[in-house]
Amino acid sequence: MVYRTIDAALVLQTLEKLRLRIGERFPHAGLGKVCAELAVLAGDTQARVTGLAKPMIWIRIGVGLVLAAGAGLAAYGIHAIGFKSGEAEMLSLVSGLESAVNLLLVVGAGVFSLTSLEARLTRHAAMRALHELRSIIHVIDMHQLTKDPVMFGAARTKASPDHKLSPFELVRYLDYCSEMLSLSGKLAALYAQDFNDPDVIEAASDIEQLATNLSQKVWQKITIVQTSNPIMRPA
Repeated sequence: MVYRTIDAALVLQTLEKLRLRIGERFPHAGLGKVCAELAVLAGDTQARVTGLAKPMIWIRIGVGLVLAAGAGLAAYGIHAIGFKSGEAEMLSLVSGLESAVNLLLVVGAGVFSLTSLEARLTRHAAMRALHELRSIIHVIDMHQLTKDPVMFGAARTKASPDHKLSPFELVRYLDYCSEMLSLSGKLAALYAQDFNDPDVIEAASDIEQLATNLSQKVWQKITIVQTSNPIMRPA
């Protein structure tokens, strides 16, 4: 089972190495700071997934007490109706049974709400964490937007972004962006891996797809650089 699941610790270890690689290659680039933030988020993800996978004992105890109290009240009500039914008229008995049925329906709805409370709290926490991952994926994408390979040799204007990277450096920069996007998708997959909740699984899948689509866009740029520079083409 070791190679069938994603290990959050290994994802964090890979991000730490990537942060060092970016810092050594581009010591003054903001991309390194984004990668450091992603590494922090990976550590938070590891702790959150572990914590959310544990049962919420205090909720289960509270729900159990409420259910026990509700069962006791229902038993008392049924006993009271049965005690008076021998002396009551048929109309009163029917009215009492109708009230009992309505009470059971209300209690049933309350029981369903209470028993699903833990799942709803876990879902809310997971969805909030996935929103953070989605946000940082867009931040990573912002850092590669101005790294346009068609700017090599093109006439510049006053508003043109700085383009001081060589073709080799541009490929390395874009490749780092692609790795960060891929690792962000893996962090999202951790929530889908440990929580059998349809909403969480769908949200995690959407984030993985977003990261994949943006990574494909980055690799299109890498392909353009490699194609337009013969010295970088694979032998």
